[in-house]
Parts: sequence; structure tokens; C-alpha cells
Amino acid sequence: MRRLFALLALSVAAPAAAQGVAQDGERQAAAIARADAAARDRFVRAVEASGFVGTYLFYRGTNRIAGGSAGAAVAGAPGGFTAEQVWPWASVTKQVVATLVMQEVEAGRLSLDVPAGRYLPALGASSPTIRQLLQHRAGLRNPDDSAADANGFPGSYTTGPGGADWCIAGRGVAGGVPRYNNCDYIVLGALLARTTLTPLPVLFQRRIAGPLGLGARFIDPAVPGGPDTVWAGGPDAGERQAMARFGAAGGIEGTAADLATFDRALLTGSMLSATARAEMWRGDPGFGQSSLAVRLTGCAAPVRLVERRGAIGRFAVRNVIAPDLGLSMVLFTNRGDAGLGAGLGDVRRGLTHDLLSAGACA
Repeated sequence: MRRLFALLALSVAAPAAAQGVAQDGERQAAAIARADAAARDRFVRAVEASGFVGTYLFYRGTNRIAGGSAGAAVAGAPGGFTAEQVWPWASVTKQVVATLVMQEVEAGRLSLDVPAGRYLPALGASSPTIRQLLQHRAGLRNPDDSAADANGFPGSYTTGPGGADWCIAGRGVAGGVPRYNNCDYIVLGALLARTTLTPLPVLFQRRIAGPLGLGARFIDPAVPGGPDTVWAGGPDAGERQAMARFGAAGGIEGTAADLATFDRALLTGSMLSATARAEMWRGDPGFGQSSLAVRLTGCAAPVRLVERRGAIGRFAVRNVIAPDLGLSMVLFTNRGDAGLGAGLGDVRRGLTHDLLSAGACA
């Protein structure tokens, strides 16, 4: 009889326990929803107060906390931005190229600390390592120093000679302090194309854009753009022609949602293992991005952030990931890197810092 009573008690307790677990899950989900709603309100208020003009996205994991646009696509004209509009990713392209490099390192086909001339013989003797190329310590020629074109812009980006061969010719000694240089990634793009036997735009499509379902691609001025590529306020034909010459240093275009999807893939580990990702995000300067701890306003402790800034002409982008919090933020503007009063700033100060603080810190 006692055994029967015990079995009856268990039969009653089991559903009750299951119900308790379900209720705990519901309470947790409700708490997360409230936190996300509060973060959304803070973020949107911060956007409205900032005077930001452009498109923005803010995610916690796979949850879109905030997304939209602010201001007119063309100053003084009606019409705003749309989610479907294609933006130049500028130097965020370097973040993509660094990911492709680390995929090859993880597969054992490249090594970070051997002379890169082993993989790209055109670099010659005493060549920089892949790590030095990734960290802008390679001693290559710098397109910023090339002879100016008729508009005063460095000619290597427009009508003058450029590309990997130009970057390699007359290079200096590798090592020393970092000096920002688009040639480092132009050469990495050539190295990837040679070692994988695949043109870089095709490699990007196979390894990243295709698996993630992105519409992003390397700019090809010969391919007519649709209405989302050619839009009022967006890059005109001449600008797209110039952007294409940046190649592996700044030649990708895509939507804000494309970039946010790429960020989430990095966060979840679908692009790289945790070990390879940690190597890519280690230190400042990082590989195609900066990785540093920043004290955001309202957060009790410094927050580890991975930041990639980009700008070409009047187009600027900020791409920021907070790995430990599972957060990511994307900002695009066509008002230039300093065209919004104090500009977009960075994770330590200015608009980017303020929006991150609003979204991440209660």
C-alpha cells in the first residue's frame, strides 16, 4: 500500500515539476523581452537625439533589438532610406578578408608567422608574414602616398596604377609600429586568390555570402545595378568605379542586414572555430578590426568590443561586436565620416559610443 501511495505521489509531482519548469521558462522569456524592449527604447531615443542620418541595426544574438533609418537620403529632398538599399562596406571588407584568411589558417593551408612570400612569390625575399599584413606592419607602399589625380585624390585609388603589383614594388622593411595601409589587404586578397586558385569575389560568395544567404558582393561596375544598388543618395557610377578599385581593402557592397548577418555568424561560430576567432580578435590592432575593452556609459565594467570602421568619400560605416554580451551594431551614413557634426566617432567617444552605451547598458 505504501508503494502505491508513493507511486501516486510521484505521478502527481511529475506534471507539477514539468509545469514549474515551463513557468520558469516563460518568466525568463518575459524578462528577456522586457529587457530587449527597454534597450530598444533607449537606443531609438539615442538615435533621435544624436542627429544621425543613415541606416542602423542593433542585435542581441539573433534578436533584432532596433533597426531603421533616420533623416533624408538626400539632404533637403523628400524620401528616406530603405532596408533594401545597398551600401559600400568600405574597410569593413578587411574584416571579411581577415575571416577568409583565418579559415585557411584553421585548415592548415596558411600559417600566420612564416614569410608570406612562400604563398605569393611576387613579395620576394625577406617578405612580411601574413600576421604583419593583417596588422598593417608589412612595409608595403601606401596608396595614400600616391600622386594625386585631377581632383586631389590619391591616384592609386582612381586613375593611376594600383593593385597588388604596385603595392609590392619598392616595399620597405616589415615590422615596427602599425601604419594603416590598404595595400596590406590588397596583397592578402592576391595571396588568397593564388593559394585557393579562386578569384576573391568567387571565394567570398562560396565561403561567406552563399552559406549565409547574403546579397553582398564585390563591386563590379560592369554589372548594371538594380534599384537598390543605384538609389538617390547612394553611390553614383563614378563612385562605384572608384570603390571597386579598393578590392580586398574596401570593395564589398551589401545591405545593412547582410552585414548584421555576417556579424551574427562570427558570434555563433559558423564562420570560424572559437580558437581561430579568438586569434583574429586578439589585441589592438587586430586582424582587420580593433579589439579592446571600453568603458561604456552606464555599464558597471569595461565591455570587450570588436570594432571595424570604414569610410570612402561621403560613405561611412561602423561595425561593432560585443562578443561577451552577444551584441552587434551596424551604422551606415552617406554624410561622410565627419559629416554629422562630430561625425560617427568610435567605440570610445562620439555617436558610436553613445549608441552602444544606450543599447548595451541599463
